[in-house]
Amino acid sequence: MRRGIVLLVGLLLLCAGVASASDGPWSVELLGGAAFTTQDMGDANLGTGLGFEATVAYRVMQHLDVYGGWDWRHFMADESFAGSDVDIEETGYALGVRFVHPVGTSTLSYIIRAGATYDHLEIENDDGDLVADSEHGLGWEGGVGLDIPLGEDWHVRPMARYRSLSQDIDIEDESMAVDLSYVTLEVGLSRSF
Repeated sequence: MRRGIVLLVGLLLLCAGVASASDGPWSVELLGGAAFTTQDMGDANLGTGLGFEATVAYRVMQHLDVYGGWDWRHFMADESFAGSDVDIEETGYALGVRFVHPVGTSTLSYIIRAGATYDHLEIENDDGDLVADSEHGLGWEGGVGLDIPLGEDWHVRPMARYRSLSQDIDIEDESMAVDLSYVTLEVGLSRSF
């Protein structure tokens, strides 16, 4: 988590301090929003989650970017395989490609995004103690959205994504397989340079 916060602060400083260079190949983006699970995680019925992501992207060809970033999601469950009143956090990294193409002759563009995630699950009780965790493991994501320009370098990006991660979680001396899959509805703020 500490590395993720350092990355987020670095991206914010970069976003604030980079000289304006309209339509440059680099961009930084901060996304935040709600996450809605598509199934129970084990026997845990998770409520609506919240989260954010910070990414850096580079345009490798017209309309096609590669991106990498750090993400964090938080869910709560009243009852679960790990006890009652637990917090479930997913943190890790995302890497993929993003297609951004104008809609007709307007300044509005649509976004299609697909990639891999390398995430980690932690479960904490209501006292904040870690009761279960997993190693980092591979998952995947896919999403669609809009790119709405705000001047030359700034963009607002509403986005919907599907993310999925299957992991083994260690609880006390036992390991169990769990699946976490959810849809996010987010809004991002991006700056190109």
